[in-house]
Amino acid sequence: MPSTSRRRAGLLLSALTALALTGLTACSAVVSDAAQGTGDSDPAGGTSVAAESPFDLTSANADERPRIDPIPEAVAALKASGFEPVQAGKLTVAHSAYEPPLGFLAEDDNRTLLGIEPDIAQLVADGLGLEYAPENVAWADWPLGVESGKYDVVVSNVTVTEERKDLFDFATHRNDVLAFSVQADSEIDSISEAKDVAGLKVVVGSGTNQEKILLDWFAQNEQNGLPAGEPVYFDDNAAAQLALASGRVDALFGPNPTAAFAAAVSGESKVVGTLNGGFPENAQIGVTTAKGNGLIDPVAIVLNAIIEDGTYATALERWDLSDEAVAESLVNPPGLPRP
Repeated sequence: MPSTSRRRAGLLLSALTALALTGLTACSAVVSDAAQGTGDSDPAGGTSVAAESPFDLTSANADERPRIDPIPEAVAALKASGFEPVQAGKLTVAHSAYEPPLGFLAEDDNRTLLGIEPDIAQLVADGLGLEYAPENVAWADWPLGVESGKYDVVVSNVTVTEERKDLFDFATHRNDVLAFSVQADSEIDSISEAKDVAGLKVVVGSGTNQEKILLDWFAQNEQNGLPAGEPVYFDDNAAAQLALASGRVDALFGPNPTAAFAAAVSGESKVVGTLNGGFPENAQIGVTTAKGNGLIDPVAIVLNAIIEDGTYATALERWDLSDEAVAESLVNPPGLPRP
């Protein structure tokens, strides 16, 4: 390995060791069950991050969250809905602490939840006139927890799917975006269609929607007489990033938040293309409640209010996720198709 590659690998090892398996699978895991259907993270638990970073990854970050006053229209809608929070006066929110910049535990206390998801949840609670009460839960536990009323909502990178809509209501707050990353000094400047990955070795998560997209593109290349390209699989994101740094692979294809965070923290990679996570369908991430409990419309009122007044944009900018912004929060929009 050339010395440049060693330096690159060393930087990435210190910056990204904590970004493990979910970095390859977040946003787009393809599972047919209603509880873990198409499109999102399957986190294994909390992550502690220790890296030089343009983001404040300490518990002090929580004090810098955007905050708002209660929104009268949302408060009135909540009262009219008849919804009763599981804890009086509080909004109990299930999160899975798995990776920055989505949701993770502060590096200095391993208890405080940070990331865009806690930021959004805080704003929703504020707008409803409730106290934000976060709960760090395993990914597998949120569906039953929300459906049974143990948690009022889940904000944990949950993609809207038609299958999930049988049991849950959604108010969208981010687009589900995938990204292609390459070395910062790579001659590859853009990846947007099949021919752009012809002959490339591309890291992708097994069983994910991005894998389906990539394999379809490779097949198109073969049909068009181009080198197909080769999928490469790793057990965790840190190993994948090191493979990219050392030049053993040409690109990574995975969730945009992970890619953007890695590029910002290490400076050793760059994002050269994005696609919607449901490509060719449109996938969106939503605040998720139990079906028909009356909470989702007040939540959407808050989300649309912060979109209109710019607070939403501020929250996304804090985590370099402006390219995942939605223009409007929609209640139960068309989701990804049933398997």
